[in-house]
Amino acid sequence: MFAVYADKFSSDDPLSGLVVGERPDPVAPEGWTTVTVRAASLNHHDLWSLRGVGLREEALPMILGCDAAGLDEDGNEVLVHAVVSDPDWAGDETFDPKRSLLSERHQGTFADRVVVPRRNVVAKPASLSFEEAACLPTAWLTAYRMLFTQGGLKAGDTVLVQGAGGGVATALITLARAGGLRVLATSRDEAKRARALEIGAHEVFESGARLPDKVDAVMETVGRATWSHSVRALRPGGAIVVSGTTSGPKLDDAELTRIFFLQLRVIGSTMGTRAELASLVTMLDATGTRPLIDRTIPMTDARDGFAAMAEGEVFGKVVFTR
Repeated sequence: MFAVYADKFSSDDPLSGLVVGERPDPVAPEGWTTVTVRAASLNHHDLWSLRGVGLREEALPMILGCDAAGLDEDGNEVLVHAVVSDPDWAGDETFDPKRSLLSERHQGTFADRVVVPRRNVVAKPASLSFEEAACLPTAWLTAYRMLFTQGGLKAGDTVLVQGAGGGVATALITLARAGGLRVLATSRDEAKRARALEIGAHEVFESGARLPDKVDAVMETVGRATWSHSVRALRPGGAIVVSGTTSGPKLDDAELTRIFFLQLRVIGSTMGTRAELASLVTMLDATGTRPLIDRTIPMTDARDGFAAMAEGEVFGKVVFTR
């Protein structure tokens, strides 16, 4: 079958290990099912995989991709939940120490077909296209959990989204607005600030700019470059919810004095559960909110999408279609 996969790692030139070609058809073990992929979306996780982060060399070649929407074995339209937990695990899958993501231990979604545990399949409503649905299982699910599960935010709260532009950040802005929150966003790029306003931000600011008021929570995916600003933007008792460190994890100043004196909360958040994915799908179906798609590309041209993400030339999600 057709597939987009990694056959080697390179931290300096990650795309050198990307192959667009053929791989053997997958075989579903007991308790798993085969999904015929109609659309799949690109995540930073896929670029990190090409750098050898989270993917072992002995697992190569590995089909990349965490997200997909398509048809199950009975022809039903479905989404794929990317977190694969241990069969014996009960409860929140993100806390399972044996969990993995598709494309880490198990072949990923950038292919004609993908096999997943039967419990990892979620029904797709007719109101969502395959391309829209394919955006949800990683970036949008991450944003949903950050805002409403880990952040515990409710209508009327004020949230700051750092680094508007990426898939998670645009999802945070859109979902926060749909959930009745007051949304502030930052970006170094003037065009991205303008787009953030278009998709739901109430106000936008240059990265590091002083805000007019303190916020209830900050959604942090950037890391080192924005951490001090995030801490200083919070009201006493406020929370930073962090799910990524795209600018690096090593801080010049963790702002510990400010954190303990103002009783701030630092909350980690990783992916989301199947139940949260189902709730996210229901929310979009009910509200008409839709993922922001930067571009749709045939999977045969996947290298172009990877290159655009590597250069930071995307606003929203890159979607591959079959």
